[in-house]
Amino acid sequence: MAGVNLSGMNTTATNQSPARGPIDHEVRDQIVSAATEHFRLYGYEKTTVSDLAKAIGFSKAYIYKFFESKQAIGELICANCLREIETDIRAAVDSADGAPEKLRRMFKAIVESSMRLFSEDRKLYDIAAAAATGHWEAARNYESRIQQILQDILRLGRETEDFERKTPLDETMNAIYLVMRPYLNPLLLQYSFDCIDEAPARLASLVLRSLSR
Repeated sequence: MAGVNLSGMNTTATNQSPARGPIDHEVRDQIVSAATEHFRLYGYEKTTVSDLAKAIGFSKAYIYKFFESKQAIGELICANCLREIETDIRAAVDSADGAPEKLRRMFKAIVESSMRLFSEDRKLYDIAAAAATGHWEAARNYESRIQQILQDILRLGRETEDFERKTPLDETMNAIYLVMRPYLNPLLLQYSFDCIDEAPARLASLVLRSLSR
């Protein structure tokens, strides 16, 4: 997949960004597009709703008819961004046969897709960092979906007798997720650059050995 590109992306209403006025997708998209460009140029923290209103030619009050806060706009952009990473992960997992190989590819896709976000759109990455720091709903939902993918792989591995079945499934999933978390959480990712190339294979091998019957 090409690098994450959110500018002008067709957006969908989410729980994180409820419309407070008339449902006008074109205006919402225009606001999100302007916000994306401002966040990309100046960063999330330095951009205000007044800046966005000035860039679009709207009043601040009009923007608040569609988004209740700057965070609501950021949540929508963040959710779309994380969906791009999740799409990469799901594609990698679906392309593999057998639970062990699915787990290996999951590790690899997590690192590669997360690193692409960091290196190609550093300012948008800052939104993901803000989401992780503030425990935004978009970030929590993303973590839950990634955990579900991992749990499905573990369940498959137990059904095919590739993985041990003595340890409770949720305990196993939570432990492995802690191993993956430094490459999923933007606040932790920046401290893992020195081993980013070999990390996926080494961590996957370690986890698979622990899952052996």
